[in-house]
Amino acid sequence: MTKKRKRQDDFQKVKLKVGKKKPKLENATPTNFKTKAIHLPEQLKEDRTLPTNNRKLNIKDLLSQMHHYNPGVKQGALLGLKDLLSQYPFIIDAHLSNIVSEVTAVFTDRDANVRLAAVQLLQFLAPKIRTEHISPFFPLVSAHLSSAMTHITEGIQEDSLKVLDILLEHYPALITGRSSILLKNFVELISHQQLSKGLVNRDRSQSWILSVNPNRRVTSQQWRLKVLVRLSKFLQALADGSSRLRESEGLQEQKETPHASSNSIFINWKDHASDQQQIQVYENGGSQPNVSSQFRLRYVGTVGAMEEDLSSTENLKGFIEIIIPLLIECWVEASPPQLAASVGNGVEREPLQVMQQVLNVISLLWKLSKQQDETHTLESWLRKNYLTDFKHHLMSHFPYALKEITKQRKKETNKSIKHCTVLSNNVDHLLLNLTLSDIMVSLANASTLQNDSSWIETIRKFVTETLKGGVRLNSKQLNRLLGVSWRLIQMQPDREATEVLIKAVYALYQQRGLLLPVRTLLIKFFSKIYQKEELRSFRLRYRSRVLSRWLAGLPLQLSYLGSRNPELSTQLIDIIHTAATQANKDLLKSLQAAALRIYGFSKEELAWLQNLRGVPHVIQTSLSPVLLYLTDLDQFLHHWDITEAVCHSLLVIPARSQSFDIMQSAISKHLVGLTVIPDSTAGCIFGAMCKLLDHTCVVSDSLLPFLASCCYSLLYFLLTLEKGEAEHLKKRDKLWGVCVSILALLPRVLRLMLQSLRVNRAAPEELPVVGQLLRLLLQHAPLRTHMLANAILVQQIIKNITTLKSGTVQEQWLTDLHYCFSVYISGHPQGPSILNALY
Repeated sequence: MTKKRKRQDDFQKVKLKVGKKKPKLENATPTNFKTKAIHLPEQLKEDRTLPTNNRKLNIKDLLSQMHHYNPGVKQGALLGLKDLLSQYPFIIDAHLSNIVSEVTAVFTDRDANVRLAAVQLLQFLAPKIRTEHISPFFPLVSAHLSSAMTHITEGIQEDSLKVLDILLEHYPALITGRSSILLKNFVELISHQQLSKGLVNRDRSQSWILSVNPNRRVTSQQWRLKVLVRLSKFLQALADGSSRLRESEGLQEQKETPHASSNSIFINWKDHASDQQQIQVYENGGSQPNVSSQFRLRYVGTVGAMEEDLSSTENLKGFIEIIIPLLIECWVEASPPQLAASVGNGVEREPLQVMQQVLNVISLLWKLSKQQDETHTLESWLRKNYLTDFKHHLMSHFPYALKEITKQRKKETNKSIKHCTVLSNNVDHLLLNLTLSDIMVSLANASTLQNDSSWIETIRKFVTETLKGGVRLNSKQLNRLLGVSWRLIQMQPDREATEVLIKAVYALYQQRGLLLPVRTLLIKFFSKIYQKEELRSFRLRYRSRVLSRWLAGLPLQLSYLGSRNPELSTQLIDIIHTAATQANKDLLKSLQAAALRIYGFSKEELAWLQNLRGVPHVIQTSLSPVLLYLTDLDQFLHHWDITEAVCHSLLVIPARSQSFDIMQSAISKHLVGLTVIPDSTAGCIFGAMCKLLDHTCVVSDSLLPFLASCCYSLLYFLLTLEKGEAEHLKKRDKLWGVCVSILALLPRVLRLMLQSLRVNRAAPEELPVVGQLLRLLLQHAPLRTHMLANAILVQQIIKNITTLKSGTVQEQWLTDLHYCFSVYISGHPQGPSILNALY
């Protein structure tokens, strides 16, 4: 037998002996350690330094969620931001940079709900962020907006227009500052550039064609309408900003006259580049810098440094060359081909809206060109390039009207009917025709009148019929209409045709119930015509009968206008003054007839006042025969201002006494004997007499009792005023001042007024008023000498009052009166001797 081989096992079992400890393993885990709980209170504590919204999220949390991949989380973050910022508005300024960068970044988000939330948040933020605060971040805003407008996704393009609306409403100056980029984006929204090799050498106007995208939710015409509406708003903001920088609207009107012209003065920047000091511009010899100066600091360097926006003529021409052909294509598409064969020139609502926006864009481009076209070279260029196309396409079916299409429906709710009415009202076919007329007449002038006679006559006929048609025009329509009429008058040498047009405008001017803005535009129109005629030499001056009739009606118009429009009143007064200096007989006759109505109360109104008794507006006292009629504050101040102006003019006359005699004879003739006098009239009489009275003037004895009665009536009115009568309380200082002044200047008036205070005939409630009046007259320093001279008369009045009140407890006002008399009369060194001498 072979010997057994001993087997070697991998894991040999260790035999433990009884009573021996088990040896420690090499990989044994020690179990003798101690454990403690870990507390992190700071990590679980809320960050109280930043406020949170309803979901306990602060501004940092919400902004961090804007980068989340889930659209729902981003939408929730935008809604949370709106909630947080509405509760804590101060966060906006503290985190404006981060808010702007994160919100604008989602303008191009793929999810429509996220973009909608971003637009809503921007609409909420825009009114709360001032222009100067967002200005440093606006390049970023404009870049994201431009990216959204040129995005390949149609929904992002549509939402970009909503963003543009908000920016145009709140930051027009900032958004138009990026016009070079945004105008190109507008073009790309409705058209695309042809990339054919055959078009490489063609001009830029023929390389753009209208694009059609069948993937849009709206039709191509509806999309172009949306874009053109925004383009019109953008150009309007651009034109408004340009007019503010260059010249105000008033200066533009004056530039049409040879006496008022302003040219921009350009300064070479290189001459001042080495000087580090600030340049102060002083214009017209003034001692202070002119904020709205006509100086323009511009670098005249290389061509590459030229401005890229529409402020330069070349860039404006380049944009016109691109956009006008596209606008004509939109017009041709909107104008149906069967229009010529139809009975009328009616167009449906939506195409008419497109046509209106096309004309708005062209009109604004024309306005921008006029702001830059000082030598009329741009006007000639526009006529040369576009007059033929405009006559062929735009004027072919002029004038246009709205064609209503009625559809038979089984049931219509009131809501749907109202909605349709609103949509129809948005289409203004009259404004469309007037805008087209304005565009066309701007391309014509007196030298081209013979070549353009056919279409100009069509416009003239339309304008005349519109003016004579009796249609109620709003200010926007009338502004266009008068602009076209003014241009036709300027270019028309025929006086008969001009007179017909002026007569048509005057027919509109004579309509009753015209709104104030409408009448203001008409008055400015006639004023411009009159000023133009006055600038002509006397030999060439043409006296229009209609214009003379209008001038004669200005004084009455001024009286009706009152104080509702001070600016318009000033313009009317200037016109009246100019015509009066030219000895216009009709105007002078009308001015004389309407003078009383302009300066206050007419004779008829004063006669009507004499029959008023027992009404709240009439103040009556038993101690004066003159009753006061309380005028409203506006009429009171108007009367007061006119009196001061008249007195200022009369003070220029060297013979002061003659002016005073004329005034007091007029008062005696027209006012003495009346029982009811307006408070403004009584106060103005005293004010005028105080200004004109001097040592050479002699006051008529027959006038003194009337003055004394008016003075007491005014003082009684002032002393019985209550705190609730706020309107009349504003008259107090003026009336009190002239009453005290007339009593100080004419002591006989004071004596007559004191003699009229027969308190035995006074009502019991009038006695405290008389006592208060005497006390105030005694306390007034300028009157103390005169009151001392009438001491016995004052003492008798006080004695009579005391006798009447003897049966009752002496009141405080009577105690105060006795005290003042003892101080200023009895206590005066000459007081006792005067009283003893009189006794």
